Amino acid sequence: MTSENADQQATQDLAGRGAIVTGSSRGVGADTARLLAARGAGVVVNYRQKAPRANKVVSSIEEAGGKAVAVGADIITDEGRQAMVNAAVENFGSLDVLVLNASGGMETSLGEDYATVLNRDAQLAMLEAAMEVMPEGGQVVFVTSHQAHFIDAVPTMDAYEPVARSKRAGETALRERIPALQERGIGFVVVSGDMIEGTITATMLNRAEPGAIEARREAAGKLYSVEEFAAEIAALVGRELPAGHTEYVGGARDFLAAAGGDPDHG
Repeated sequence: MTSENADQQATQDLAGRGAIVTGSSRGVGADTARLLAARGAGVVVNYRQKAPRANKVVSSIEEAGGKAVAVGADIITDEGRQAMVNAAVENFGSLDVLVLNASGGMETSLGEDYATVLNRDAQLAMLEAAMEVMPEGGQVVFVTSHQAHFIDAVPTMDAYEPVARSKRAGETALRERIPALQERGIGFVVVSGDMIEGTITATMLNRAEPGAIEARREAAGKLYSVEEFAAEIAALVGRELPAGHTEYVGGARDFLAAAGGDPDHG
């Protein structure tokens, strides 16, 4: 056995497990899906509209020897959420990992309450749907931003505030389900990232407030790329962490100082 093959076998710690990564046809979600698949998980690659993009992610996973299936489903609908859960169970035998990556709300054409519907209501409903089938030892990872996680204590850009408040509301609602998750032996962690270079959100914010990316880079010292942030998310999967643990990725020191510490743990 070559050392390369040995390394590949050693990293198959998610073999036999099914995973859903919401919003995974591009960007952070797509890279997270690829990383989980590389560790042996069968991954539901979720998309809302762009099937060719999702199919390309699936193809890249399969070409690397992994398992994945593309599922067109809108997380804000009951049908969409159930389609993802069903796909994990039917294709991979179980749903062991749920990465709640899908978010948005800066779109102006989808209604005033769209941010809340997507970032709070749909996240909680997706968790509830997954809990129905997740076994003991399962894990839920909620992906958010420092700007949302700390919004109650640290102001953010005007253009992002509605999204930040809705994502914080979603995180709070999910945290309220921790006791129920613990009863079932399911873990729950939050990964909070700084502004991520190359994402649509960062681009839109920089367009709304020119210089926003550079200002945040200067304050943080470094901004993570899409690939780097995805690696941090994937690295949390399979780790034994305290229920409700928040993993800060990049540039959190100034937020923690301004907020007087972690808003969820004192």
